[in-house]
Amino acid sequence: MLRRQDSTRAPHWASSASLAFAARARATVRTELGVQWLEQHKPKITPSSYHSVESAWRIHVKPKWGSYAVGAITKRDVQAWLNELGEKRSHTTVARVRDLLAGILDHAVEDNRITKNPARDLTIKKKPIPDEVFLSHSQVEALARTSRHPDLVLFLAYTGLRWGEATALRVRNVAPKTRRVNIREAVAEVNGKAVLGRVKNHERRTVAYPDFLDAAVTAACRGKGQEDRLWNSEEGGYLRPGNAASGWFAGAVKRAQSADKTFRRVTPHDLRHTAASLAISAGANVKVIQRMLGHKSAKVTQDTYAALFPDDLDNVVGALGRQRVEQLRDKKIFETTDEEGQPQMATRI
Repeated sequence: MLRRQDSTRAPHWASSASLAFAARARATVRTELGVQWLEQHKPKITPSSYHSVESAWRIHVKPKWGSYAVGAITKRDVQAWLNELGEKRSHTTVARVRDLLAGILDHAVEDNRITKNPARDLTIKKKPIPDEVFLSHSQVEALARTSRHPDLVLFLAYTGLRWGEATALRVRNVAPKTRRVNIREAVAEVNGKAVLGRVKNHERRTVAYPDFLDAAVTAACRGKGQEDRLWNSEEGGYLRPGNAASGWFAGAVKRAQSADKTFRRVTPHDLRHTAASLAISAGANVKVIQRMLGHKSAKVTQDTYAALFPDDLDNVVGALGRQRVEQLRDKKIFETTDEEGQPQMATRI
């Protein structure tokens, strides 16, 4: 309970606190929060991720919200902006922009500048289902044979590595006896330059490769030191994916298409999808594919390749039926078969 003299001060305390809060809420996104957020997170993320986030800040968040006081930003305004942005930009861009603004305003909440983050719990348009291209074994072989880098094409199509992961591989990352490669680094293109960085934690993994790639991996390592890369450009630098019309990969695709009119246009990243498709067709489950591809969760894998996995319900009921028949037959409960040759019940012996 407040003493008499304290009770007379209570309105003053409340007023002072309100004024202090209001002053903090006048901090602008650009001058006091956005730049700080970028500086704090730069050491925590890969160069390519930082480039994407910095671009989102410079192109979208800063021009729209930079001059706003954090206390003046409303949930309704942010949602309307995201809706408008979604009409012009991809799902990935809108999601990145939303998460960036939300992250910046999280700091405002932590600093007691605002009580609630107006950029949280907002909806954006759903990500469209991509039209992935899955090559068959024979198509992979045809593409490799027409390519300037056949061994790399085969390696990508049967390991599922990202382009930047494969071209960052060093001899020390390869264990030929166990047919394993350790994924620890990746190359990303930032402002037109190849930048080497560490992969994200969930992307750090060990991937197996099949025995028919032994010769390819051996050739890539031959005569090199432990720190040398398996695949380089002709100039000795990082090998680029060759997606451009005049690039080596695009040229290989065109040659494959001239020999096979059903051969679809593919990119190096489609070889990653192909690796998943071929592994699933060989019986690999969701968790194996997740580990192979370095996905953050099995849900990402399931959502991406749901159409490729067999119907689990059919598999379950089929397995139950087979187990039932086997166990009951072992106990001599079945003695006869029906017209279709299926066991039917009879008196136990």
